[in-house]
Amino acid sequence: MASSARRLDLIDVAPFSPDDAAAMEARYAGVGTGDLLGELLTGELKGRIAAVSSFGAESAVLLHLIAQVDRDVPVIFLNTQKIFGETLAYRDQLSEMLGFTDLRVFRPDPHRLAEKDATGLRWNYDPDGCCDLRKVEPLRRALAPFDSWISGRKGFQAGTRIAMPRFEEDEGRLKINPLADWDKDRLEAYFAEHRLPRHPLEAQGYPSIGCAPCTSKVQPGEDPRAGRWRGWDKVECGIHVPEKPGEEPVF
Repeated sequence: MASSARRLDLIDVAPFSPDDAAAMEARYAGVGTGDLLGELLTGELKGRIAAVSSFGAESAVLLHLIAQVDRDVPVIFLNTQKIFGETLAYRDQLSEMLGFTDLRVFRPDPHRLAEKDATGLRWNYDPDGCCDLRKVEPLRRALAPFDSWISGRKGFQAGTRIAMPRFEEDEGRLKINPLADWDKDRLEAYFAEHRLPRHPLEAQGYPSIGCAPCTSKVQPGEDPRAGRWRGWDKVECGIHVPEKPGEEPVF
């Protein structure tokens, strides 16, 4: 007698849901940044988490906090191949100084670049598409082994980031923003206390530093991220912006 076909159970493979992120937000309410990182990096998320850093103007603070807990945490850097040379030098300086053992550099897929941005000028007419190719898709590849990651975003950086939670769900992963409630004064005090080196472009008027073609100097009184994609109706690269339902990534 032929046996009936076995019915496979459907399993939700996404390890974290929005409810999980909200529960973590409540669980760690009032817990200091250092203690939060200490508990997560050495406890339930050990081996499951990576830090993503642009090695920008304020990146040293979060990287220093992580290094105090575990220097073996993977640190992901996206080299869009449009990065300032100063940023690459600063990345190497900070990584060496803080003693990270697992710096992972991801670049855009060369085949996709040849297909979608052969001239290297897509940033000039389609910055969203350029960011998809050079940041969003490489980050997905970089995060494939992990179910949680650390972001360096701060709430004060832009109007779109006000009231940012410390824990969010992002494509089934837990995204942690340990510095969400830090203000500029607190960051400056941390830099001074720990004598952390500054990004070389910061003193030249770049408080927020991304790719060279899409980053300009910020004038006094402007939003710290006003120099990013100046002249475009764009304030985020796409990494921190969920796709709209039914929307296909450009890549």
